[in-house]
Amino acid sequence: MSNKNIGIKDVAVAAGVSVTTVSHVLNDVSYARISPVTRDKVRSAAEELGYGPNRLAQALRTQRTGMLGLVSEDIATTPHAGRIILGADEAAKARGYNLMIINTSGSASLASRQADVEALLEHQVDGILYATMYHRNVELPANLGSVPSVLVDSVATGGNITAVIPDEIGGARSAVRALLEAGHTRIGFINNTDDVPATRHRLRGFRTTLTEAGLDSEAAPVESEVSEVQGGYEAARRILARKNRPTGLFCYNDRMAMGAYRAAAELGLSIPADLSVVGFDDQELIAANLHPGLTTVALPHYEMGAWATEHLIDAVEGKTDLTLMALHPTILSCPLVRRDSITAPRQ
Repeated sequence: MSNKNIGIKDVAVAAGVSVTTVSHVLNDVSYARISPVTRDKVRSAAEELGYGPNRLAQALRTQRTGMLGLVSEDIATTPHAGRIILGADEAAKARGYNLMIINTSGSASLASRQADVEALLEHQVDGILYATMYHRNVELPANLGSVPSVLVDSVATGGNITAVIPDEIGGARSAVRALLEAGHTRIGFINNTDDVPATRHRLRGFRTTLTEAGLDSEAAPVESEVSEVQGGYEAARRILARKNRPTGLFCYNDRMAMGAYRAAAELGLSIPADLSVVGFDDQELIAANLHPGLTTVALPHYEMGAWATEHLIDAVEGKTDLTLMALHPTILSCPLVRRDSITAPRQ
C-alpha cells in the first residue's frame, strides 16, 4: 500500500485503537484522556505507515494553516544572530508548525517593512515573529497587529506588543564581577556610540556593579567608539595610555575586544598577565579563536527565538493572552562564558 493510500483507519488498525483516539493523538487534543503508552503506540504506527495528518483538513477545521511568519531585520545574514532563526524553527517544528522567513534591512522604510508583513499575511500565516539583529527600539508596521505577533531582540516604539530581549544589565554585571572576583579594582569600559538599549544598559550594569563593590564608578574610565574592531582598538589605546591604567577591561562586544587585544599587543601588554579582558556577545568565531580565548557574555539568541515561537503558538492556539504579556518585555539571562583572558592582576 502506498503512502498516498494510507488513512487514519489504517493507523487505528495498526495501533489497535479507535479512529477517534488516533485523531486526538495526532492532533494533540488537550482534553483527550489518553495514556502515554497509547499515545506512543499511535505515533509509532503512524510513523511506520508513513501517515501524516491532512494539513488542508486541519486548516479547515481549526482555521489555522500551521504556518508562522518571521520578519528578519538582517539576522538571516548574521551568523551569530542567525541562531534566533534556528531556535524559532526548531520550536515551530516541535509543535507541528512551519516557518516562512522574509529578510529585510534595519534601514528599510516603514512602507517596505509593511509590504513584507503584508506578503506573509497573504500566505495566511497564523502569527508573526519580528526579529532584529541587535537589541533596539523599532517602529512597527501597523499591519503587524493583524495576527498574533511577538518581537524578538527588540521592543516597540510607541506601542505595546509582546517582546523578548536579553538581560543587558545582568550580562554586564556578570562581566564586571568576573574581573572583580579575580582581584581587579581598576577596571575600564569600552562602550558603543550608538544610542541603543544595549549601550545604555551595559554602561548601567558596569557602573552599578563597581558601586556595589565599593569602588568609585564615576572615576572608572569609559571610552566610546563605533562597535567594531577599529573602534575597540582606538578606545583601548586611549584607556591604556592613562597614567594609572586599568588592569581589567570590559568591552561592549567581542569585536571591540579584538581591537583591544591589538592595542595591548602594540603597547607590550600581555593578556591576561598585564591586562584582563572580557567581552560581550560570545561570537564564537571571534571569542574562541582569539589568543588567549576571550571570556565573554553570551547573548541568548537561540533561546529568544524558541521562547518567542512557543508563546506565539500558544497565542495562536488560544492558550495564552499576548496582550497581558505585552505590559513588560520578557528578559532572558546572558550567561558568562569563561575562557582564558582573565587572571589576577600583578601586584
